[in-house]
Amino acid sequence: MNSLLYLPSVGSTNDIVSELANPNATGISSVYTFDQTKGRGQYGNTWKIPKDKNIAYSFILPTKLVRLSPNLFNFYTALLLRDFIVKITDKEAKVKWPNDIILQNKKIVGILIEKITVEHVDYYIAGFGVNVLQDNFEEITKAGSIKTQTGLSFDLHQFAEGMHNHFSEQLVQFPSDEEALTRYNEALFRKDQISVFEINNIRQNGIIRYVDKDGYLNVELENEDEMKKFFHKEITLLY
Repeated sequence: MNSLLYLPSVGSTNDIVSELANPNATGISSVYTFDQTKGRGQYGNTWKIPKDKNIAYSFILPTKLVRLSPNLFNFYTALLLRDFIVKITDKEAKVKWPNDIILQNKKIVGILIEKITVEHVDYYIAGFGVNVLQDNFEEITKAGSIKTQTGLSFDLHQFAEGMHNHFSEQLVQFPSDEEALTRYNEALFRKDQISVFEINNIRQNGIIRYVDKDGYLNVELENEDEMKKFFHKEITLLY
């Protein structure tokens, strides 16, 4: 059974949804808000959303229901949200490694996936900050919203319910690791295009070729004889 709870204001939806841990769950339980005051991003970053403009949404799922490796569950979750955004906007969207969603060259989604243990049972918690109606990002030049990138405006409750239904339907049967990775690479932002990267504070041209099953980004760098692989925070794509 899948459940969805709306709260007018929360500190962090990831923290709240952890209270819905149920070892007998057969699907996801989710929480969403339009006013998250203490959201967390990757690597200790914060994720703030202006009230009544964007959506903070989190779901919890027992790990025993997941038929993917942890790296691929992370990638597959981002891919599913990317698919939902493509469906409702009819615009091309990509996944920027490892799990940001890029719409018309702007980041519109940040994702944080955590693993917790409650009474000896393991769970995944996936938290999403989705920029929906925000139209001013000030100095955050790489950020955008569905509204800024497409001109479309959505009812936030309907958007959250549609997103929840999408995850509920898709997180029942999982593809194989190989299929999930293939689909992820097909949606990979800047794949097979000449791009600029920053590595150890040095800018260098290169081409993203693929992400492997261990989560590494494989890049063909200019003036290098061999493909180089990078893990999170070891390389920055400039776009």
